[in-house]
Amino acid sequence: MNKSIFTGNLTRDPEIRYSQGTNMAVAHFGIAVNRKFAKDGETDTDFFNCTAFGKTAEFIEKYFHKGSRIFLTGRVQNDNYTNKNGEKVYSVQIIVEDVEFGEKKNAQAPASDNSDDDFVKIPEGQQGDIPFFNQN
Repeated sequence: MNKSIFTGNLTRDPEIRYSQGTNMAVAHFGIAVNRKFAKDGETDTDFFNCTAFGKTAEFIEKYFHKGSRIFLTGRVQNDNYTNKNGEKVYSVQIIVEDVEFGEKKNAQAPASDNSDDDFVKIPEGQQGDIPFFNQN
């Protein structure tokens, strides 16, 4: 099984293109992921290139930008190739399967009350767009 979970920040704005023929959205972006353990008090960071497809790609383009915190699951894929000098180049990318917002509510939207939870207050008039939203 090839399944990985990452929490990091986007290193650049997502770039989206649409494939020819199927017109499927393809988003490319990078994330920076801090390692859990630090050497000599300094945190090491790993950088990954990510690719998302379809509705997930469109969602990422709409709601995420450089610096956004993101939780994602996906699979690790090797993109090894031989360059024009005949040298083998090793590369890894993450094929994104699912994403979630990684920001706390204060980073996503202005707080409307003084509660100390991590839930975002849904603006008036947008509740109808959310499945299973009960206003009672």
